[in-house]
Amino acid sequence: MFHRIRRRAAKPSEMERRFFERSARLEGQTPPEVERMRAELARAATAAPVVDDFLPADLRVPSHDQLDGRMMPWKQPLILDGEMVACAECGAYRDWLILSTRDQVWLRCRAGHQQHETRLDTAWYNRNSGPADATHATFEDCLRHLGH
Repeated sequence: MFHRIRRRAAKPSEMERRFFERSARLEGQTPPEVERMRAELARAATAAPVVDDFLPADLRVPSHDQLDGRMMPWKQPLILDGEMVACAECGAYRDWLILSTRDQVWLRCRAGHQQHETRLDTAWYNRNSGPADATHATFEDCLRHLGH
């Protein structure tokens, strides 16, 4: 009895045979909705006008590699590693200009003395600086803009 069941199971049933025939006929065909969507996408791609999506030149901000450096005012005392930073020449400890240039950070006091600060890096500058409000052609123009 089990032998007959196994032999009968080895042949595909009528329903399986019809399923395989229909599957073979549909193979390689795509649904009409897919063809319609492809045609719409192609039509939209060719019909869309090419628009410059960049800002006008007068509204663009220069990238970091186009700038020689950046600077920001720092009115309050600067505390690094629990120690207040003072100017090595005049002893001033507040109202700094912090300059970031070539992966170095420099401090400039109100008297115009500059000192390299090795405890600060560009990442610190980026975290603590706000957005740039202006760009200047020369270092002196920037100093005038910041009131130094």
